[in-house]
This record gives sequence, C-alpha cells and structure tokens, in this order.
Amino acid sequence: MFEELLSFIKSTYHNKEDIHLHEPVFFENEKNYTYECIKDSMVSSIGKFVDRFELEVSTYLGAKYAIATVNGTSALHISLILSGVNRGDEVLTQSLTFVGTCNPIIYIGAFPVFIDVDRDTLGLSPSKLNEFLSENCEVRDDGYCWNINTNRIIKSCIPTHVNGFPNRIDEIISICSSYNIRVIEDAAEALGSKYKNNFVGTFGNINAFSFNGNKIITTGGGGMIVTNDETVARKAKHLTTQAKKKHKWEFMHDSIGYNYRLPNINAALGCAQLENINLILKNKKIIADEYRAILEKLNINFVTGIDNTQPNYWLNTIVLNHEKEKEVLLNLSYKKNIFLRPLWVPLHELRMYKNYQKDEMLNTIWLYQHCISLPSSFREY
Repeated sequence: MFEELLSFIKSTYHNKEDIHLHEPVFFENEKNYTYECIKDSMVSSIGKFVDRFELEVSTYLGAKYAIATVNGTSALHISLILSGVNRGDEVLTQSLTFVGTCNPIIYIGAFPVFIDVDRDTLGLSPSKLNEFLSENCEVRDDGYCWNINTNRIIKSCIPTHVNGFPNRIDEIISICSSYNIRVIEDAAEALGSKYKNNFVGTFGNINAFSFNGNKIITTGGGGMIVTNDETVARKAKHLTTQAKKKHKWEFMHDSIGYNYRLPNINAALGCAQLENINLILKNKKIIADEYRAILEKLNINFVTGIDNTQPNYWLNTIVLNHEKEKEVLLNLSYKKNIFLRPLWVPLHELRMYKNYQKDEMLNTIWLYQHCISLPSSFREY
C-alpha cells in the first residue's frame, strides 16, 4: 500500500531527486522586480514594492488594509499587542499548530490556554471552545472575560487554519464575541483558502499571514497583518516601523516599536508571486485531486475540509488507520528521499508549554498520531 503511494509521489515529482514537502515556484517577474530593487538600491524597508504588495494583498483578499511584516510570527506579535493583550492576560489557542502561533503570546508575557481541535478541520473546535468558556469563564462588570480558575483576563483567541484547511471561523467568532474576546486568525498557511465564499484571514478582528519560503506564495521571509479597522492598521504600521514619527530629519519615537517592516526586495518577490496566485491554486487543486484518486484506491483517508470551504491544499494530508503505520511510512519514505512530515508535536507536550492550562486534547493527540502531510509543491504539467 505505502509502496504504491510513494511510487505515485515519485512519478508526480519525477524530475526531483529529493522530494521535499513544499518548494517555492518562480516565474519571470521575480527576477525582473528584484533586479529593479537592486538597480535602484532600494532593497531595505523603503521602496515602492512594499506599498504595492500591501495594496495588492488587501485587494486580493477584499480587505481594507494590509501591513507587511518580516514574517508571520511578527504579524501575530503585533496583532496581539493591538488586540490589547498585556502581560498577565490569557490567550486561547490550539495546541495542534506551528510553535510560531504560540511564541508571540509568551513574548508579551501573557499565558496561552490550549483548546482542542476538530478532526475534520484540524483547527480549533467551536464546541470545545464553547465548553471551556461556559465551564471556566465569566464576563464581569468590567466587560472582560475572566478565567475563574486563574483569575486572569482572557483577551484574545488565535485559531489556526492548519495546512490551508479552513476551520469553523464564523462559529469561533460568534462564541468569542459573546465573551468579549477578540479573534486573531492565524492564516499563515491559508492564503487563497475560502470559507463560505470569503477568504480566510478576513473574518477576525485582526489577521496574520506568512510568506515564508514554503508557503503558497513567498517573499523569502515575510508576513502580513490584515484588518478592516483603520485605527488598527495605522497603529500596526507605526509599531512595525519602530514607532517613528514623521519628520524630515529628526528621529523621534513615541513608544516602544519593532523593526518588523518587510524589506522592499522581499516585497518585490511577493508582488511577482501574487500575479500567479490563481495559477498556483489551480495547480494545487489538480495535485489534490490526483492524490484523492490514488488514496481512495489504497483505502487511505484524505483530509478534504468541510462543506462550504475551498482549501488551498497547501499541504495534502492523510489520516492513517493505525498509529503504528506512521513510523512505518515515514521510515520508508525517508529511505527513498521523499520527505513526508507528521503534524507538529502538540505544543502542550513541549517542555516550555506543558504546564499551561488545557482541555483534554483528545482530538489533538489522535491527529498527531495518525496524520502525515504529503509533498505538495507546484507541479509542471
């Protein structure tokens, strides 16, 4: 069974000696735009491509504002600050996610609280979220949601769209709204994915994307804060540029800022990549359909997402029937230089996060034990 799957992967990416999980694909204008930056010496944080990339991303998503950052983690960090999260507050999130989702919570001095996920979305579970809040929290006279076990304020919630599969974001937002909790969508892996015909990363109060080298489109390293709130957007731009006030020659700063502005040369790469986003998404869908066909034949379950969603299929993901098959498949694939990947070790099992509050994590643990992501790079046809 696994031999046939791996043979299919080899034939799909027949021109690769080593088959990695997700490699970037480049077209013609990546060279043209980045050369223009070099020619004009505009390679740092000032230049026309940064503003252009922000405008084109916001236009593509149908959002009002986009602020480019150096990576997705910095986008989440600023999003937390702008959501009013302070030292000693709590932030709800999921354990089944990349560590970059949670680390910014610690940067601020806040406390993560881990909520279980749904098996069909891989993302934060609305039912588990509602259960946790109803059993452990209350909205007090000050308008804040308080965790009655820790006597801390819960300021925000970060659900992740794992591997490009949309979670039940409208239900999450509705539940959080009833407790006065602001939602930050971690859409790092989900550019182009849709939930009920709207792009994910536009539902939350503030949202974050990543353009790392392994994402749907890349700027080498880069991220984006997306919002429809003008005040939030203005503050985000200010904080990510060292909180520097405008002046012809003086360096005046009015608060602690961050050197998080995306360099122009990276933005140039992003502008070129975004020109081909629809082609890339179409290509990814074809690959997903081919995987689906072979996996059905092999009786291997395949994550397809839920109704009313259009995943970007960033990483095609299978669900094995038995936990013991995971090590067998991974060992076999690595011997063939096919670099499959399990889901991340759940954050609540990592040394630095194991003592934070969490629910039972039953689905999180089960998915980690049974899921493997397959090579999903753009394929030339």
